[in-house]
Amino acid sequence: QAELVESGGRLVQAGESLRLSCAASGRIGSTYATGWFRQAPGKRREFVAAITWSGGATLYADSVKDRFIISRDSPENTVYLQMSGLKPEDTAVYYCAGRWNPGRLFVALEYHYWGQGTQVTVSS
Repeated sequence: QAELVESGGRLVQAGESLRLSCAASGRIGSTYATGWFRQAPGKRREFVAAITWSGGATLYADSVKDRFIISRDSPENTVYLQMSGLKPEDTAVYYCAGRWNPGRLFVALEYHYWGQGTQVTVSS
């Protein structure tokens, strides 16, 4: 099966930076795009950012577009999320997910395989 493993989450102070990694392995096939989503306790899972593998087109949620950068490393099948200017409201479990088809990249239900998540906690 396709497998994604997130890493890099930890406790940081507000204003600091952090880089998350998403490593893909297994039967991922020709993945069209990889996205990052996050979920805080009691809240819905929300879209953060996505990137396509062929052209490297990116999409960001309005809440992060001036602070976060998504990138990809094709030879390593790895996607990164560089986060700067972190705020307490960024605290969440961050998930990466892959999809094999085009579509609305901000829609979580359209993604086909998911990682288990990595916890990011931003203190005041």
